[in-house]
Amino acid sequence: MISQGRHLVKFPDQNHISNYTTQETSMHITKAIVPVAGLGTRLLPTTKALPKEMLPVGRLPVIHHVVEELVSAGIRQILFVTSGNKSVIAEHFDENSELTRRLGTDQQDLLEACRFDYRTRGIEFFTVRQRCLPGHTTPAGTGDAVAAGQAFVANQDFVVAFGDSIVHSSTSETLLQRMIFSHLNHHSTCTIGAYQVPDALVHRYGILIPEDAGSADCKLTDIIEKPSPDQTSSRLAISARYIFSPSVFERIHALTPTPNGEIYLTDAIATLISEGTMVRAVRLGETDKRYDIGNHLAYFETFIDYAFDDPEWGAQIQSYVRGKMDREPT
Repeated sequence: MISQGRHLVKFPDQNHISNYTTQETSMHITKAIVPVAGLGTRLLPTTKALPKEMLPVGRLPVIHHVVEELVSAGIRQILFVTSGNKSVIAEHFDENSELTRRLGTDQQDLLEACRFDYRTRGIEFFTVRQRCLPGHTTPAGTGDAVAAGQAFVANQDFVVAFGDSIVHSSTSETLLQRMIFSHLNHHSTCTIGAYQVPDALVHRYGILIPEDAGSADCKLTDIIEKPSPDQTSSRLAISARYIFSPSVFERIHALTPTPNGEIYLTDAIATLISEGTMVRAVRLGETDKRYDIGNHLAYFETFIDYAFDDPEWGAQIQSYVRGKMDREPT
């Protein structure tokens, strides 16, 4: 069983979260939990002092892209579930009055620094520390990370977006916006962002078993955590985006930790499916792309894509790379 008592902090003024859990009655989802407690070991030594969520992708850190995705979908309160070396994430979204003062009258620099002033947009940020289970030294898994936000979301449906994955949409309607529409329209207990993966990657992801394999928005009949390709014919993988009703917390608290001290979110989702509740998947569209910053190759590919799309320098960067590729090998 998982302890439900957590201390959550709002920044910059450090108010307790109990002031922000009043019941809301609307057809909107306004809260998101963003787990960022992972150690980033596959990106060492890059992540020894800098969290992988703070690695630059184009002109913004990974986590900033995630927050922009959330805000564009109507999210107004965001909880970062952190670990011991992640304070820089909160600092990034905190007010920096010293920077503003030093920039002074340089209007261009000041405009750039204030471009993402979330306070003026009505966005609030909160943090909570994820624990390690007794006898273990690493955070207690994805299910525990979500459970850390129970007091934050109270009795509202909420988004979960993992902070090391970017879902980029080239159209005005994003994956998360479509997920929220589906979730509310079908009165689901859980809605999962999903995308097709090749056989070679099946063992790395939670794989979803859809009732209608050809549908872009489908009911799920099962979920399998990191199967081998011969265990299932489905190649529909979780895309690091979820929406839950508060009923998921009871299912998480009922789970028994694995021997390595982790609580898996997929096990709670499997329980919701087995109980016959509505659990659905919404696929990435043709213009959507998921970037999973899980290793150096994935990070390099992500940075290149965003650098190529830079509005100021993208064309020159593309020209530079083409020149490098055209050179005779030495």
